[in-house]
Amino acid sequence: QVRLVESGGGLVQAGGSLRLSCAASGRTFDNYSMGWFRQAPGKERECVAAINWIGSRTYYQDSVKGRFTISRDNAKNTLYFQMNSLKPEDTAVYYCAADTRHMMAIATTPAAYVYWGQGTQVTVSL
Repeated sequence: QVRLVESGGGLVQAGGSLRLSCAASGRTFDNYSMGWFRQAPGKERECVAAINWIGSRTYYQDSVKGRFTISRDNAKNTLYFQMNSLKPEDTAVYYCAADTRHMMAIATTPAAYVYWGQGTQVTVSL
């Protein structure tokens, strides 16, 4: 069992930055992959970034490459998501998720992730 709690969302102007955090508890944090997903109104949930257990492998959706950075601190049981140069189209609810079936591999489909946080709203204004 893994419990995930996101924080750090909010309202920011276009071009600004936010840092999301995801605190994990329960199962040992350093033996599974993690991901950040987002869901905008009327749209499907999509994988924005993912990272394996040690951080040696990452994935980014094309739309966020060069702007967003996923990282993790296994000693603190925390996943991070640094979001820079935010755009209005980044507005969504952001979720962290745990893929407890994989350590080295990373998945990008929601179905691969077993545990989810409650989500945090990110709103980017013009």
